[in-house]
Amino acid sequence: MYPEKELYREMSFISYYFHWSSEDVMRLDHSSRRRWCEEISQINSSLTPSENKKKEKSILEFGRRGR
Repeated sequence: MYPEKELYREMSFISYYFHWSSEDVMRLDHSSRRRWCEEISQINSSLTPSENKKKEKSILEFGRRGR
């Protein structure tokens, strides 16, 4: 079973950036949600104008303690 905390983290990330409803995000399977999180993270990285600014982390980097 997929951890509930991780599910909500992915859902909130996608909903925040794409303004999708929770129902729309829940209809996605796990691999699709992860893919959208990766795509959003890449967009955020490409829009970072300066290396001096604090770089926004990818949603996929959260919760990776000790991995």
